[in-house]
Amino acid sequence: AGPAELQEKTLVLVKPDAVQRRLVGDVIKRFERRGFKLVALKLLQANPGILDKHYEQLRQKPFYPALLAYMTSGPLVAMVWEGYNVVRSTRAMVGDTNSADAKPGTIRGDFSMHVSRNVVHASDSVETAHREIGFWFQRDELVAWESGDRDYTYGP
Repeated sequence: AGPAELQEKTLVLVKPDAVQRRLVGDVIKRFERRGFKLVALKLLQANPGILDKHYEQLRQKPFYPALLAYMTSGPLVAMVWEGYNVVRSTRAMVGDTNSADAKPGTIRGDFSMHVSRNVVHASDSVETAHREIGFWFQRDELVAWESGDRDYTYGP
């Protein structure tokens, strides 16, 4: 299975605005080019139940009804990526939550204009990633596979 540090996982959601704008491939391409391994992927229509669990810490916020409406407005793509420091690296790749502050070269810096339509969600810690992956995927939906490029990506 390989060293444990190479098996860190994170959840990435391509939100409904990005699916509508046909950005799914652009998001996937960035993770593949970085060297992360895709271990789960699905297109789905999110329901309020899963979103209530996912956004539990935001349920009391005044913007929560608008967030729920947005996240259920169309399909989204849920993915699990695996690799060395994948949680921290993904956060850096995604960029600041507020699109105006997101640096060029980040996903939000390149594709997002407004904080309420910020293209992707990415887990903010290893613990959060583990919990969030459990909301969106059954254990048997995560595919364990050996990538042939590991030695070229990580070295000996």
